[in-house]
Amino acid sequence: MSLRHDLRHGRRIARAEFVRSVRGYVRNKRRLAGLAVALLFFGGNFLFALPTAYVLGLTARSVDAIPYFAPVATAVPVLLVALATLRTLERIGRIDAADLVLTTVHPRAVVVGLVGAEIGRLVLWFGVPVAAFATAFALGLGSPSLLLSAALVALPLVCSVAVWGYALGMATLRLFRRLPSVRRVLKGGGLLAMVAAVVASQFVGQYIVTEGTSVGVFVSALTLAPVVDYVALAFVGTPLARPASISAVVVLAGLLALTPVGLGVATRQASRLWFTDEPTPTRDDARQPKTSSGWLAAPQPFAWRKAGRVAWAFLVRARRHPQELAHLVMVLFFLGPLGTTVAQSSSDALGPLVAAAGAGFGTYLAGATFGLNPLGDDRPQMPVLLLTGTDTRTLVRGRSLAGLAVGVPVAVLVPLASILLGTAPIHAVGFAAVGCLTCLAAALFAVGLGAAYPVYDEREFWGTETVVPSTLVMMGYIVVVGGGTVIGLVVTWYVLAGRLALAPLLLAGLGVYLALTVGVSYGSYRYALRRYRRYTFD
Repeated sequence: MSLRHDLRHGRRIARAEFVRSVRGYVRNKRRLAGLAVALLFFGGNFLFALPTAYVLGLTARSVDAIPYFAPVATAVPVLLVALATLRTLERIGRIDAADLVLTTVHPRAVVVGLVGAEIGRLVLWFGVPVAAFATAFALGLGSPSLLLSAALVALPLVCSVAVWGYALGMATLRLFRRLPSVRRVLKGGGLLAMVAAVVASQFVGQYIVTEGTSVGVFVSALTLAPVVDYVALAFVGTPLARPASISAVVVLAGLLALTPVGLGVATRQASRLWFTDEPTPTRDDARQPKTSSGWLAAPQPFAWRKAGRVAWAFLVRARRHPQELAHLVMVLFFLGPLGTTVAQSSSDALGPLVAAAGAGFGTYLAGATFGLNPLGDDRPQMPVLLLTGTDTRTLVRGRSLAGLAVGVPVAVLVPLASILLGTAPIHAVGFAAVGCLTCLAAALFAVGLGAAYPVYDEREFWGTETVVPSTLVMMGYIVVVGGGTVIGLVVTWYVLAGRLALAPLLLAGLGVYLALTVGVSYGSYRYALRRYRRYTFD
C-alpha cells in the first residue's frame, strides 16, 4: 500500500483506539473515582501554579531570564523519548485483535495508529494542564500568539520523539523475547532506579541551596545550545523573541527528516516482532523435567496448618511473578520525605527513627503485599477454589498470613538492627512488639478493604499481563494504616521514654484508639469472609 493509504488507515486506527480509551475511563466508575481523588490531591497545587505562571510572564524580560529554561528545554526531548519507550513496553507494543488487523492493513498503518492514539492520550492527560500553564504565562506576557507558536514548535518534536521512542521500545521487546533474563534484570534495575530517584529527590533541594554555584555549572554543562535555540522559537512574535539561529533551523530540519526515518525503523521493528514466532526451546531445555524444584512443598512452620500452606502458595507465586507486586512502589512517594528527616536527625534520634520506620514499613507490607485485591487476584482460580473442600476462612487467613510473612520480619528485624545505631535494647524490642501488632491489624484490614473494591481487569506491564489493586484502594490503605501506625508508634515512643503521664483523658483516648483498631480490623476480616462466601459469577 502507499504511504497515503497507510496514513489514512492509521488515522482511523488512532481514532478508534483513542475513543475506546476514553470510553473505558468514562464508563468505569472506579477510574472516575480515582481520577477525582487525583484531582483533589494535585488540583490545589496546580491552581497555585497558575498565578505563578502569570507573574512569571509579567516579569520576564528575556528567554534567558526564565528560571532553568535552558536545562528544561534540553531535558524535555530526552524525557519524551523515555516516556514513549516506556509506554511502548507497557501498553502499545501490540494491538488487540492483531490477527485481524495485521491481515487487513500494512504494519505501518498499525504503527501510525498506535503512536497517534498514544499521543492523543498523553495530550489528554498532560496537554490540558500544560496548555493552562502556558495560557497563564502568555496572558502575563501580553502575547496570546505564544500558544500558536509553541504548538507549531512542539508538533515536529513530539512526532519525532514519538516514533523513535516507539522504535526503541519495540527493539527492547525483541531483546526481551530473545533474552528473557534481560527482562528480569531490567525490572530489578528499574525498581532500584525508581527507589534511588525518590530518595535522591529528597536531598536535591537542600543541595541546590547549599551548593548552588556548582549545581549551576553542572546543569549548564548538560545544556545543548541547538536544542535550546530551537525551543526558543516558540517565543517568535512575543517580546521575548530572539533572532533565529542557524542551529535552530538545523534542529527543525533534522526533526522533519528524522520523523519518516523513525517511522520506517519502527515499522521494521514492529513487523519483526509481530510476525516472528516465539523462540523454540533448545534441546537441553526440552530434556529438563517439567516438575517443581521443591518450592511447592511448604516448609515449617507453614506446613503446620492448611492456612499456612495456602500462604506459602501465595509466596511462591510472588516469587515466580514479582511484577504482581509492582503496586508496592507507590508508598515511596508518600514516605520519601522521611529520608530527609532521618538524614538530618541527630545521632541520638537516628536509631529510634530507623526503628519506627522499620516497624511502619513492615506494617505497610503486611497488608499491601497480598491483601488489597483478593478477589481480583483469585478470580482466574475462583471456580476451583470455591469447589474445593477448603473453606473460605482458610483462604482469607492464608492470604493474610502471606502478608504477615513479608511484613513481620521487616517490622522486627529493622528495630532490632537499629540497636547498632544507638537505640536502647528495650526501645528496639518495644517497637518490634508494636510492629507485630500493627502488622496483624493491617493484614486483616487490607483483605476487607480490597474485597470491597476488587479490580478484575488485567493490564500489560512490561509485556506481562497482571492485575494490580485500585489506586483509590492503595491511597485509602496508606492513609488509614499510615495514620493509625504513626499514632501507635508515637505513643510507644513516649511510653518507652517515660514522658507519658497517664491522665484519664489520655487513657480514654488510647481506649478509643485500640477499640477502633481492633474493631475495624476484625470487621474488615469478617467482611472479606462474607464477600468470598457470596461471590457469584456473571
